[in-house]
Amino acid sequence: MQDNYAKIVQDNIDKLYSNLPENLADSLSATREGEGFVFEAFGERCEIQPEGIMLGEERQTGVPGILISLYALHVQPEPCVSEPLKAFKDFPNSMPYAGAFVTHTEQILVPHVEKIQNASEHIMEQLRGQQAPADVGGDFSFMVRPLPKVVLCYIFYMADEDFPASVTCLFSNNASSFLPIDGLADVGEYTSKKILSIPDRIA
Repeated sequence: MQDNYAKIVQDNIDKLYSNLPENLADSLSATREGEGFVFEAFGERCEIQPEGIMLGEERQTGVPGILISLYALHVQPEPCVSEPLKAFKDFPNSMPYAGAFVTHTEQILVPHVEKIQNASEHIMEQLRGQQAPADVGGDFSFMVRPLPKVVLCYIFYMADEDFPASVTCLFSNNASSFLPIDGLADVGEYTSKKILSIPDRIA
């Protein structure tokens, strides 16, 4: 499977460089360095080169590499529009992925709500985040930016006598301008896994 992922990443990069958009650096919100494009992705320095993608110190041959390459292929020149925030199910053609999105992006966080709350400042710092708008509700919430033009808003409810804990994840309004719908679902899943890794690193 990993070999298949690596081939998809390189195929996407080859496709990108075979017809490189003139304004790609601006569209990506990246800096051009030689043949490469440098920006921040999933809280780490990311560099796209003709021979592949580096995230931090690691060459990406798995899901993150696929998502970053899809972002590079699909990104549009328009700026990110954060609000009004949009539920995943409200994006066109999202229905086939909606169930998996709930399971792998939202429900995966439910057992860890208290731990996430305690680490929320570190999570926002790591993932270029900020406080969510006051009107989103929840017991606590924050926004993170896994890709330069894709913002996710996580809204958390703590368990009480009447209701179990719950988590809702919303997207910046025009996120689908920068990734295909299955890519958006996977960005949610990978970002949630990244969120879960941060409290463990600071414990």
